[in-house]
Amino acid sequence: MHLTTAAGLALGALADLVLADPRRRHPVAGFGAAAAALERRLWRDSRPAGAGHTLALTTAAVGLGAALDRAGRRHPAARVLLTAAATWTVLGGTSLGRAAETMHRALAAGDLPAARAALPALAGRDPSGLDEGELARATVESVAENTSDAAVAPLFWGAVAGVPGLLGYRAINTLDAMVGHRSPRYERFGWAAARADDVANWLPARLTAALTVVCAPLAGGSPAEALRTWRRDGAAHPSPNAGRCEAAMAGALGLRVGGRNVYGSRVEDRPRLGSGRAPAASDIHRAVRLSRTVWIAAAVLAAAVRLRRGPRDCRR
Repeated sequence: MHLTTAAGLALGALADLVLADPRRRHPVAGFGAAAAALERRLWRDSRPAGAGHTLALTTAAVGLGAALDRAGRRHPAARVLLTAAATWTVLGGTSLGRAAETMHRALAAGDLPAARAALPALAGRDPSGLDEGELARATVESVAENTSDAAVAPLFWGAVAGVPGLLGYRAINTLDAMVGHRSPRYERFGWAAARADDVANWLPARLTAALTVVCAPLAGGSPAEALRTWRRDGAAHPSPNAGRCEAAMAGALGLRVGGRNVYGSRVEDRPRLGSGRAPAASDIHRAVRLSRTVWIAAAVLAAAVRLRRGPRDCRR
């Protein structure tokens, strides 16, 4: 069983590397539509209502994963393909890199309107008043944080719990993106989704930071500075997880991130992470290269963990 899961994780990661996200009828988009429909029925300005919304949808995703897992147990090849399809569906590492490279091309061409139009695919902040440097900073920060959210975290949960882990994690992360942000509508209703996402990403974010340290030389970065910045600045970020990833990448690439972010009518002043220079357009490609190296390493590690578990379970 562990061998087929390992093979499925590896095959699904390869599919994401080559194909990126499915272009049409993405299952995560279908989940989002179902979540929005349920929200219309359940929404109340209260934490219990939001907790029920999050629990119902996450339980459904885990249950679907468990059903698919059971369906493949008698047929190893089918199990590999089911795990690969689930892994491909929940991973977003290559799409993240492509979105960042779109930003890089627009900035390199001096096309600020196109660059501003590209930002919503990466970050939720208001791009209308951002110059080249701020757009580059937003992109590097997004690549750093989403290396964990879009790739390392689902691979981690796939290694821990197979298909149920893959689908359950993506459900939690999607709900956080939909209702977990601060706004009058979701301040209380989205509380449970945001806290669940914090818990689900706690270990993966730190694994992402550690892999950033290890992989830094493969992207022309400094492992020593990545480790130093992660340890010194990672906890300064308001998120219990994103700061670890952003600090490690900033240190690896010799950059400084953080500053003022505008989200509609809300303004946040984020602490500075790193002691290097401010990001420039040319740093986006470096960040994408490091991100890709990190999540490929995570895929290898996830498959290896499942393989290691297999023989031990067989001996039992």
